[in-house]
This record gives sequence, structure tokens and C-alpha cells, in this order.
Amino acid sequence: MSYRSTSDSRAFAEADVLAVEPVVDSIRSLDPLVLSLLVLGLVGLVLGGWWIVRWFRRPPGVRLQRVLREYDEVAVLMHPNPDPDAMSCAMGIGAIAASVDTDATLQFAGEIRHQENRAFRTVLDIDLESVDSNSELAADPVVLVDHNTPRGFTGAQTVEPVAVVDHHPGNGTGTAFTDVRTAYGAASTIVVEYLDEIGASRDGTDGATDLELSAELATGLLYGIQSDTNHLTNGCSKAEFDACAYLFPAIDEDLLDRIANPQVSDDVLRVKATAITEKRIEGPFAVCDVGEITNIDAIPQAADELMHLEGVTAVVVYGEYDGTIHLSGRSRDDRVHMGEALRHAVDDIPMANAGGHARMGGGQVSVDHMNGIGPSDGISRPEFEDRLFAALAGER
Repeated sequence: MSYRSTSDSRAFAEADVLAVEPVVDSIRSLDPLVLSLLVLGLVGLVLGGWWIVRWFRRPPGVRLQRVLREYDEVAVLMHPNPDPDAMSCAMGIGAIAASVDTDATLQFAGEIRHQENRAFRTVLDIDLESVDSNSELAADPVVLVDHNTPRGFTGAQTVEPVAVVDHHPGNGTGTAFTDVRTAYGAASTIVVEYLDEIGASRDGTDGATDLELSAELATGLLYGIQSDTNHLTNGCSKAEFDACAYLFPAIDEDLLDRIANPQVSDDVLRVKATAITEKRIEGPFAVCDVGEITNIDAIPQAADELMHLEGVTAVVVYGEYDGTIHLSGRSRDDRVHMGEALRHAVDDIPMANAGGHARMGGGQVSVDHMNGIGPSDGISRPEFEDRLFAALAGER
């Protein structure tokens, strides 16, 4: 080990002074106005950095609440034909907005047809408004829930949301707030975390804010999580179980039972029966064309039904409604990413789109374009099924 001598230390100190002196002289030679601006700029930089760090260290729920506080009114927009996950998310965002005296109007495009979805809306007495065009949005500030790109109504492409809360893959963002967590099984889980971060009161207990987690909201969020994860058996993360535990003290079991056990319409039972009796099976995969339908929501229910077949690990059910073929797929096969399989099956059909998660997916195909209108030659239904099987097998 070596040590510097006193003379060496003095030499280094003198060198440091000599190095600093030109800088000091340069500062002294500056015009006082320029020097003042430099000082103000430095102070602003420090304060700005402090504010940014402080802002991003706040929990997401608190940040969203502060964004909502900036507006007198917001439109909370669900994806077309909303399901319980989307509706419960909208309820939660509406409650957070109300906690900062911001009026929230819950809106959606399309229809609510699925018997479970209708029961969810009716039992919880949710006030929802439908929209056909962007001119019908209740406010300019729009919050997207359970999807990250506006769609399903005229002028949707012109809407720039101020906030996005979602768990689906996509590139959509909000101008002021974006929270997309693709590892989560339900968007409702994210909203539950917001309520916890804000300090909502539960079951009559005092919270950190005036926001109360009502029995209707707690029950809705719990069912939203259950419905998007097949009752906590598919696509779950630890966050889903933590969210359910958080909600449990505040739920209403009677409301939950009424939502979970609605009556089933005749057309849904018919589509399920057709899927069961007319399915085509190749190896571990099943595909079925259920023909023309009157209820689009019957297709995913039929796909869920086919997944109960022994030996079947992935299914696709499709049917025609108003000139469009609607597809719904389910998978419990680690080799099959359902969203990607459906996308590959329709990728060269004009005006077709499909996608989704590894375990479930959906899509739409124009019947006219499938039959050959436009630049394609068209394909038959049997050829389309061959494509589906090839995509499921990873051969397309």
C-alpha cells in the first residue's frame, strides 16, 4: 500500500485550483442577465426533474385520479359489445372520477346481447349509453377501458383518448395516462389495484379518501375478473387472486349468484347443440361452422362448450351474421397461440381481421371478400376450415 507525500498532496491541490480558476473567471465575465438566466435554467431543471420523479413514483391509481381531476366531465368508453370485464372497469373508473367531482358517462358501441352480459348490466343497475358515432360521445376527454384503440363506431379513428386502461396487446396510448398490462388476466384487476392505491373504503371501514367500494362495484369487479379468466382457471396472474381477496369483504353473494346464473335463450342452446353435433375433429383440434346465427355471443359460448370434449385441446367455432363471419377460438394447448393462429388463418383475406391472447381469440371475415370480391380469388368454407386446422397445427 502506498501513500502520497504532503508535497504531492499540495501539488494536486494547486493543480485543482488552477483548473477551476478559468471556469470561475469565465463565469465572472458573463453578463449579469445571462448569468441570471443560467441560474434560473439550472433551478428549473432541478425542480422539473424533481417533479417528474415525484409524479412517476406515485401509484398508477393516484396518477389516474389526478388526471381525471383536470376535467369536469369524461366519457368512459368500453369496447364494442362489452363484457363484464369491460363494464366493471367502466364502473370503477366512474367511481374514481366521482371521487374528484368529475362526471363520468359510461358508453359503448354495438350491443349487449350475451345473457350473462345482460344480466350483469340489469342486476347491478348500471347506467350505460350506446354510441354510433364520435359525435355522440358525452365529452371530449375519453378514457378507454379494456381496449386500447377506439373502434366500432363512425369516426372512432379520430378519437384521441386522454387515458387508457387495458390488458390486451396493442399500441394504443392515452395522451395523459396509459396503463396496459398484458400479463394480467383481466382489466378489472388493474382497476381493483387503483382502488387500493387510492385508499377506497370497504365494507363500512374508513378509507384514505371519500371513495367507497360499494357492494355493486365490488361484485361487478369480482365477476369481471372471473369472466375473463374462466373463473380463475385460465390466463391468471397472482394479481387476479390478490384482487379477489381484496374485493371479497365487500361483495354481495346474492347479486353474484344472479349474474352468474342467468336464463339461456333458445338460439344460444341451438348454436351450442350445432357445435357439438356438427364439429369436425382432426387430432386434438376441433372446428365447427354453426351456419347463420341471430346472436353473435352464442359463438364464444359454443367454443367454450367444445373445450369440454375429451382429447380436444384447441377449438374454433364460426358462424355468419349480417354478411360477416365471426370466429371464436379457445386453446389449452401450449403449442397453439390462438390469437396468432386465427390471424394467420385470415391474413390474406381482404377486410378480415383476427387476433387475441394465447388462450383465446376472435375475428371477423367479410363473406363477400371470402367469396372472392376484390383482389382475391376467394375460398370455400371447407378450404377455410383446412386453413384453420393448418394454423392450429402451426403449418400456416
